[in-house]
Amino acid sequence: MGKKGGGRLLQAAKAAKQGGGPPTKKQKKSHGSGPGPAQHHHQKQKQQQSTTGKPSRSASASSSATGTSAAAPPPPSSSKKQQHKQKQHSEPTIPFSPSENILLVGDGDLSFAASLVEHHNCTNLTATVYEKDLDELSAKYPHVGANIDKITAIPTCKVLYNIDARRMAPFAHKSKDKNSGRVEQVGAMDRIIFNFPHVGGKSTDVNRQVRYNQELLVDFFKRALLSLAPGGSIIVTLFEGEPYTLWNIKDLARHSDLAVERSFKFQARAYPGYHHARTLGVVKNKKGEAAEKAWKGEERPARSYVFVRKDDVPKPPAPGMGKKRKAEESDDESDEDGDDWGSGGEDFEEEEEELDDGAEADGADEN
Repeated sequence: MGKKGGGRLLQAAKAAKQGGGPPTKKQKKSHGSGPGPAQHHHQKQKQQQSTTGKPSRSASASSSATGTSAAAPPPPSSSKKQQHKQKQHSEPTIPFSPSENILLVGDGDLSFAASLVEHHNCTNLTATVYEKDLDELSAKYPHVGANIDKITAIPTCKVLYNIDARRMAPFAHKSKDKNSGRVEQVGAMDRIIFNFPHVGGKSTDVNRQVRYNQELLVDFFKRALLSLAPGGSIIVTLFEGEPYTLWNIKDLARHSDLAVERSFKFQARAYPGYHHARTLGVVKNKKGEAAEKAWKGEERPARSYVFVRKDDVPKPPAPGMGKKRKAEESDDESDEDGDDWGSGGEDFEEEEEELDDGAEADGADEN
């Protein structure tokens, strides 16, 4: 090795002892009084961001390339939305107000009507039953007397017997049209409610049962329209699952000049004292005694459908309504695309089999 090479090694060793090394070519290029290429590029990005308010594409590309990223805003918290949705599902929907004229059709043992009077303070209630008189009604439901007393304790509330949902006379009053001067009948009922309609019977022919119940609903819709006040609604409640889904109640209503306003989950707990009643009366065992372990319809999932006249303007939510929601909303997101019914039908069949072993089940549903 020559003297020239040895001198360079000695200088490098001295520089290492002093804590520095020989500057590299890249370091020499980056040193200077003016900004280098990297600094100039960074300043250009800041200028673009200050003028447009948005980072440039080159900025996002360079940050991802260098392993750094701009601080992204935290994702919006969905906890409030979830809590609101859970609250909607947990709070029962009450589709009437206490002051409205309410007609109950086929009200069975009148426990639903009694609850409306006693716990919802309804003062203009007409409850109807299919049975021809009190004796026939009491034979089916021995406990009905207590419910009748609660209803008739209010002077403007009453119970009517021998009312057939398919042939009932209009609940209406005469009104004179301002433009034509003609006197017409106008429906008097703001809410017409038919809970768990069913023709009754023990037929095992599903197709026949479906057809009979569809005919019942179509005839009911025609008669109910004559009693429906302007802006009023017809509310029908059915169990979820087959065979009730086969009835296609929404299509039946559309063909009866009604529009589906919305639907919601029926929650029996919103009506203290209410108990589901069979069309043929109290469920009894083979000895003729009331079955202690009878199937309780009020515990089974059910859905209420709200119908209004086509092109009619629904009444706004009145004070005292359970949920003040938009008319087109539903608490079941799948309701518009198709009913999400679950497995209610299978549960029903299993429970019917249990009743057949020790009780006289009629297979019919009524409020």
